[in-house]
Amino acid sequence: MKARIIRNIARADVSAIAALGELGVATVHEAQGRTGLMQPYMRPTYAEARVAGSAITVLCPPGDNLMIHAAMEVCRAGDVLVVATMAESKHELSWGMFGDLLATSCRARGVAGLVIDAGVRDTADLHAMQFPVWSKTISAQGAVKANAGSVNMPIVCAGAHVDPGDVIIGDADGVVVVKRSTAVAVAKGGEERRAKEIRTRARLKAGELGIDIYGLRDKLAELGVEYEE
Repeated sequence: MKARIIRNIARADVSAIAALGELGVATVHEAQGRTGLMQPYMRPTYAEARVAGSAITVLCPPGDNLMIHAAMEVCRAGDVLVVATMAESKHELSWGMFGDLLATSCRARGVAGLVIDAGVRDTADLHAMQFPVWSKTISAQGAVKANAGSVNMPIVCAGAHVDPGDVIIGDADGVVVVKRSTAVAVAKGGEERRAKEIRTRARLKAGELGIDIYGLRDKLAELGVEYEE
């Protein structure tokens, strides 16, 4: 792949991003047909972390954060950095490719958060800064700045395909990707799903059984389940 930096990308609708962020990862994942979820090993560095924004995609060699520094120049306020490595390495878990200095630069540029399929460091500082980060692992070993990669090209991060400008939502449940072209529709579907869940929750609190609310008695009969006293 040719090393390149794409300066200008299309971003998702701002109101759709806000709505998706309010809905959260689990509801958005369900609303778009249970797609777009990153691998469950992607965990926030602190429990309260939340983010929603358009993706600036970064592809780096393992243990090398040169392209993360390069990406800062093309970030706008509200963007989310999404970082993948070119290939897995037996040493990939040894490197903390992002720490408090890069987070300070992100804050200055208005970057909303980071999702990285590799390691990070300085997690206490990231928590103190309230800079939301989701990573594969944590390591104190710093990265080098020696090899080229790309910025704002399609990547695969933690098993999910991410195009520049896609919407990234992160919270305590993990990270989900919504395609830029479907963000408005998914936000609408998510809001409808949330309204339905509110009604269902009220019925469950009133004592109704999920087996009746969801019409599951017919499914049990179809599967040949028999009741005995």
